[in-house]
Amino acid sequence: MSNINDPRDASREIRLTLPKSWYAESVDALGSMGMFLAGMVMVTRNRYVAWPVVVLAINGIMNQHPLRAKEGGSTPWATLLMAVFALVISHAPLFTFTDPTTGAIRFS
Repeated sequence: MSNINDPRDASREIRLTLPKSWYAESVDALGSMGMFLAGMVMVTRNRYVAWPVVVLAINGIMNQHPLRAKEGGSTPWATLLMAVFALVISHAPLFTFTDPTTGAIRFS
């Protein structure tokens, strides 16, 4: 005889369903694009692309969903840090001057 409240009763089994917010993992396409563009800015030193990268990184921070993110994925904070580095590196030549006689770099 089994008790009606017995959790081992096979007639009380139900199918496992995940919450609707977890049915699919969220893909951070803008964050990935921002990280790619930040790397491109650092390689090409294109100052004009650095500003939209910062906007994409801030957008990624404002729209992050920590409960839907994977464990090993890149965080929006890493994208923002790389965007800021890209901004600094792309604008650094504006603040440096080379000495025409020696060719040495000097800061103003």
